[in-house]
Amino acid sequence: MNILVLLKQVPDTTEMKIDKEKGTLIREGVPTITNPDDLAGMEVALRLKEQYGAKVTAVTMGPPQAENMLRELYAMGADDAVLLTDRKFSGADTWATSNTLAAYIKQVDFDLIIAGRQAIDGDTAQVGPQTAEKLGLPQISYIDDVLEFSKEKIVVKKALENNYEVLECPLPCVITTLSTIAKPRYMRVMGISHAFEKDVTIKTFDDLNIDPAIIGLKGSPTKVKKTFTKEVHSNSDILNLDGKASARKVAEILMDMNFIGK
Repeated sequence: MNILVLLKQVPDTTEMKIDKEKGTLIREGVPTITNPDDLAGMEVALRLKEQYGAKVTAVTMGPPQAENMLRELYAMGADDAVLLTDRKFSGADTWATSNTLAAYIKQVDFDLIIAGRQAIDGDTAQVGPQTAEKLGLPQISYIDDVLEFSKEKIVVKKALENNYEVLECPLPCVITTLSTIAKPRYMRVMGISHAFEKDVTIKTFDDLNIDPAIIGLKGSPTKVKKTFTKEVHSNSDILNLDGKASARKVAEILMDMNFIGK
């Protein structure tokens, strides 16, 4: 069986700057990490490989330096790695990103696609579900455990707000994983050595059968109109009240602001 894991290289900082003209994150010169939810998804794929037998391929869309992340995934145990990189892909929102990913995935054989629930730089939780939709595949999001896996189906535990659902889905399908589903393993010493002996498959715009109007910044329907830093004021009222009086005061303020009913 073939498992594709979709991953993203994200900034390792909360001090991000915005390109005021394009409305996109400035990533140059910023240290990066593999998105935590995606790493958990990779760990799930590797465990399925060990338990049931499968080929695991790591797939990412990003700049050329994302190759370093893919080699780390080789060191963890991935069998193949694919980097979708082209200037025409840059500046993409989730819709344009999922278009690009889907265009590549349509060219390969797979039984299961695993993506992290969301990336810590955008927090949209949209790329996995959007990719599934564009591939016409069933999907289950917010997966907290994989209970069964075979050539025909997958059985998972989906996290809800206060409880869980156990769901069965035929293959092929897409699942998105929470970071709590599994603790990613460390890179192996021999794996690190062999990671630099393996090839990372590079795919550019010319390799994908895709309309340039639906990718990259120009193909992104989502635009950032304005960004700003919230001003902090020191002219706040300080009240010394006990617990009950404090609760009543907070409720009064929220009612005055129409956040709760009177």
